[in-house]
Amino acid sequence: MKLYFFRHGHAEDAQMPDFDDFTRALTPKGIERTEAAGKALVKLGVQPARLYSSPRARSRQTADILAKSLGTEVIVREEVGFGFHVPAVEGLIAGLDADAEVMFVGHEPDLSATVSALIGGGDVVMKKGGMARVDIPDDRSLQGALVWLFAPRIFEALAGK
Repeated sequence: MKLYFFRHGHAEDAQMPDFDDFTRALTPKGIERTEAAGKALVKLGVQPARLYSSPRARSRQTADILAKSLGTEVIVREEVGFGFHVPAVEGLIAGLDADAEVMFVGHEPDLSATVSALIGGGDVVMKKGGMARVDIPDDRSLQGALVWLFAPRIFEALAGK
């Protein structure tokens, strides 16, 4: 199984007056970079059977842009929000074929910690608008290998930006 972990794009500043973390939206830079990522993922042949998103606005916007490029639907799940972890992954992929591709769009530090746990440890640094891919070869365990770790600039280069 191929698991993709996509950190939401650049969002509005958290220090703004009347700050509401739940509704923080993507900035123009965040939108542009996510659109480039969507184009690059199409070129790379990514075809998620499921695309899960945190319900927070910045993640949902990121997921919507990616879903449009990839021709799939967004499934909003609280488990992909703050506190995302390996048991959430296990529950969300239950019943899928061993060769399925699944994408999670969420937040730091939870995405990096989850990727690290899935690959047996180590530091994983995910930039805003970046993505990791972990391949899980055995459907009986959630131990896998880190195959990709892309910064947004990689997506821009692949998309021809």
